[in-house]
Amino acid sequence: MGTSASKSTDGGSHGGEGLEEENLDHAGGQLYISLKMENYKLKGELIPHVYGSVPIVGSWDSSKALSMERESASMWELSFVVPPNHETLDFKFLLKPKYNSSPCVVEEGPNRQLIGGTLQGDARLAIFRLNNDEVLEYRVFILADRVSPFDLAASWRAYQENLRPSSVRGIPDVSIDSVPGRGAENGSAATLELDLEHYVVPAPSTSANSGLVYAANMTETPRSLTHSGVFSNSDGSGNVSNSFKDGGGISGDRPATIKEPQFLLYAAASVIKLDLLVDFELGNRHMEMEIVVPDPVKMYSSAGMVESKSVGTFSPLQKQDGHRGLFVDRGVGSPRLVKSSSSSTFAVDLKLDTETKNSMPEASGAVAAAAVADQMLGPKEDRHLAIVLVGLPARGKTFTAAKLTRYLRWLGHETKHFNVGKYRRLKHGANQTADFFRADNPEGIEARNEVAALAFDDMVSWMQEGGQVGIFDATNSTKKRRNMLMKMAEGKCKIIFLETICNDERIIERNIRLKIQQSPDYAEQPDFEAGLEDFKTRLANYGKVYEPVEEGSYIKMIDMVSGHGGQIQVNNISGYLPGRIVFFLVNTHLTPRPILLTRHGESKDNVRGRIGGDTVLRMHDYDNRYESTETLFYSDKGEIYAKKLSNFVEKRLKSERAASIWTSTLQRTILTASHLGGFPKIQWRALDEIYAGVCDGMTYEEIKKNMPEEYEARKKDKLRYRYPRGESYLDVIQRLEPVIIELERQRAPVVVISHQAVLRALYSYFADRPLKEIPHIEIPLHTIIEIQMGVSGVQEKRYKLMD
Repeated sequence: MGTSASKSTDGGSHGGEGLEEENLDHAGGQLYISLKMENYKLKGELIPHVYGSVPIVGSWDSSKALSMERESASMWELSFVVPPNHETLDFKFLLKPKYNSSPCVVEEGPNRQLIGGTLQGDARLAIFRLNNDEVLEYRVFILADRVSPFDLAASWRAYQENLRPSSVRGIPDVSIDSVPGRGAENGSAATLELDLEHYVVPAPSTSANSGLVYAANMTETPRSLTHSGVFSNSDGSGNVSNSFKDGGGISGDRPATIKEPQFLLYAAASVIKLDLLVDFELGNRHMEMEIVVPDPVKMYSSAGMVESKSVGTFSPLQKQDGHRGLFVDRGVGSPRLVKSSSSSTFAVDLKLDTETKNSMPEASGAVAAAAVADQMLGPKEDRHLAIVLVGLPARGKTFTAAKLTRYLRWLGHETKHFNVGKYRRLKHGANQTADFFRADNPEGIEARNEVAALAFDDMVSWMQEGGQVGIFDATNSTKKRRNMLMKMAEGKCKIIFLETICNDERIIERNIRLKIQQSPDYAEQPDFEAGLEDFKTRLANYGKVYEPVEEGSYIKMIDMVSGHGGQIQVNNISGYLPGRIVFFLVNTHLTPRPILLTRHGESKDNVRGRIGGDTVLRMHDYDNRYESTETLFYSDKGEIYAKKLSNFVEKRLKSERAASIWTSTLQRTILTASHLGGFPKIQWRALDEIYAGVCDGMTYEEIKKNMPEEYEARKKDKLRYRYPRGESYLDVIQRLEPVIIELERQRAPVVVISHQAVLRALYSYFADRPLKEIPHIEIPLHTIIEIQMGVSGVQEKRYKLMD
């Protein structure tokens, strides 16, 4: 005969006599039982049932037996939660006819008894003898586990949400309204003033207004020059420079002396200790710092379970047999990693130096997986990537470099933008005429090569300190210059040339005029036409010696900036990150268009302080049968905002019929967009709110009270914290990458109606905010953030429609 099984909480199974006592009673939570029966020769008219003591049925009356649900063609299942005071169960299986009132068939043998999740007595098949002496045999599986009250509550909330009819059911994922939606009546509380400027509010100091600043001035500060005593004005002009020596003074309101820092690096038995002794005298103040960096090999030397709420990129796990494993922990509070006792689990000896660990991206998902693969399989120099711009002036190199830098930083890669023009202005001043750039001016060539080498050295030094991607922004228009850079990069980083070619004279003329208006090179030139003539002469000097890229790995962008076609050519490009760069560049362009970001209207869960969920904006969006329940705590403000948003978009985008509306798949965003008519509406699953897992539907006070460890873990590091069975901000960023790519590709305005965490991540991309700041960015309700993308960069404007 067969055996029945009772599955223990650690994933093993057992059956028959001599079962070990499970410590389920002490595991916490409530007992979850799943009963399953399997038979490959099922009779379709007989349905398996269960009856017995509390809490299964509470009656041995076969007419009250509970029906099992079909799980597959051969499997039936019934699951339930056992109250703490009823953990001893007596039950039996029976078969009931489906279509008639014939007597049911009860399994043969004694009652089955389950105590604390453990099956008592002999394990056996369920045997049924029919009237014609035919015997049916079913294999029996009994699975037991402890479930926390929070998991149960989350499951019940999910069940209730799924049971309640959705207010947006029937609305397709993509819809195009041919007529305006249900707008507010004239004179109603939801109408707006005609002048939209009335609703403008100040943007934060860290807003996305890069378009107001010359892009080259926002690049990396040249430390090789500042270390040697050259300082620049805040505008990057470099016309005023100060120098100092040891013990010398720096001119200013408050004199200070800086002594050369002393570095002492030595290894201790259990830690690597770095003493940084800095004597910084400001007035009569002195400061000393000591930095102790623990040795990760020693930190994680214990065997068995590794329980870590730290968020370091790598945590080497030291095994007793000398093998070392790799643990990428991307979520504080996430399920813990249990190290297998098998030596084959960690069979690769990964000697991770400090440079390797520092060069990993701050990311999860595909980015983290690709980075791990590159670290383990790729050559050492490929761990650092140098994107070297190539092209004549006024071809959009600096603009492209700035956008690429912002994108890679947002993905989690440590990226910096090194602009050689900024070095030149600091070293040789900003007032250089076109003669400085002549090909027959040896002094000019030597000076320009010198600052290019300084910038490249700075970039390589930064990479050796943990930087991952350096973007080297200069004309680099000759093979001789590019060969110099490739020689400097040997054994240190991988170079990919990025050449920008533009043959559209209108775009070139526009870029030249922007250059004269914004570049520090012409800040002191009062005559615009004189500056324009000088720059065109400089451009002609470069053009005489320009040599297109034909060597090494390269990407050529030919007439791509307009967004109207063009070509992109790649040569010898491989790997995850270079591939992502190519994909990004294919979809980017300079066409001006606004992107409007806004949260959904206030929902009932916003009022109650509950996170997650899929609630609506107002009471009458619910089915009437729920109107008497306390779950109908709702917000009229959300409904009013939906109407005001419709009025705003109609006024702001009245001439932009190609605009589109993007929402998440959750009801509160779809209903917020319900009054917007005449625009295509697209639902994105990627725009759904950060998933709070078992905490979905709870308040932060409830989490703090019932799950204090999770509450503290989230408070400690909101960026990397992953809700149990949920998501972290890093997870959200990874799923939003297709949204960013599509926003870059769009040529018409887009209105994005989403949620706070998602909009924080999207906004941080446009504002180029550090990843660590994302969880703390303020995205208020009932406010529209307008991001204007165009040739001059990114600009931001905010409209607050209501409190």
